[in-house]
Amino acid sequence: MPSGPGSGLSGVAIAAGPLIGGYLLVAASWRWIFFINVPIAAAVVALGARHVPESRDPDATGTLDYAGALAAVVFLSGITFAFIEAPALGWASPAVLAMTLLGVAGLAAFLVRENHAATPMLPLSIFRARQFAAASAVTFIVYAATFLFPLVLQVVSGYSPLASGLAVVPLTVIMLALSARSGQLATRIGPRLLLSGGPVIAGAGLAMLTFSTSGSSYLTDVLPAVVVFGLGLAITVAPLTATAMSSAPAQHAGIASAINNDLARFGGLLAVAVLPALAGITGPDYLHPDALAAGFRTAVFISGGLCAAGGLLAAVTITNPRRDRGTAGTPAAGECLHCGLDAPPR
Repeated sequence: MPSGPGSGLSGVAIAAGPLIGGYLLVAASWRWIFFINVPIAAAVVALGARHVPESRDPDATGTLDYAGALAAVVFLSGITFAFIEAPALGWASPAVLAMTLLGVAGLAAFLVRENHAATPMLPLSIFRARQFAAASAVTFIVYAATFLFPLVLQVVSGYSPLASGLAVVPLTVIMLALSARSGQLATRIGPRLLLSGGPVIAGAGLAMLTFSTSGSSYLTDVLPAVVVFGLGLAITVAPLTATAMSSAPAQHAGIASAINNDLARFGGLLAVAVLPALAGITGPDYLHPDALAAGFRTAVFISGGLCAAGGLLAAVTITNPRRDRGTAGTPAAGECLHCGLDAPPR
């Protein structure tokens, strides 16, 4: 099971987002948040071109699946537009209904194309691997537990955008400090225990955030919840990513990583669009502290329940890989726990 610092960086990015966004709101304008990814993408391209060795499947034939890619774009564009605009326009809005139908049509076309294409962009057979399907489901559920914490600190507790970002800095620190160790621990003992307990701990931290709406001390009411939530994420994120990648066939490792990332983003999008509605938060509530606080308390309990459900699903579906050991605590001959890119497939 490959693991390391990189497998937890997506969680670190999510945790660091409120701080960077809060700084930009104070120092410049909210419009600058859309430029954050530009220098990051440029750095990735430069570093990748220089340091990442080329790899390819020597048995791959055919051309790129342009039709499948187009269908995926139609699906994601339609559903994303519908989820983003539905809270403001309503699900009965003609624009939302049209884009929802377009997204559903795109998904149907994508599934038909990938099932019949000679060289599909997404081989549907990858989901026949039970461990991969289970890890994908857990990813979607856990990342769907997004919460509105920085906004609540601003509207309810009177924090500035920068102060609300600073309030979640401990989350970033915990992720940076523990994600790699969590991945290494999952390599030694297997991912099942971590993926069962981590989401439950994160859910407990979310439930503790109900105290943050009281306007009390940061040290006694906000920080403990942030720490517990951060510990739960640090336990979960790296093993979850590693499990998804290692449970897919070796030639589909890149596809497995992409699916895992897409499900995480889609789960977050679903939470942003649907969770406020489930908690009874409407547009005017964002301007009224009491109404937003009440809705937020409901939202974090829903989010905590989702996290706990993800942990329960992992306990039922995730299995630890079976390994033959030469001696206690040492890999068998030919086994590679931290494989390089040029290592032969296991």
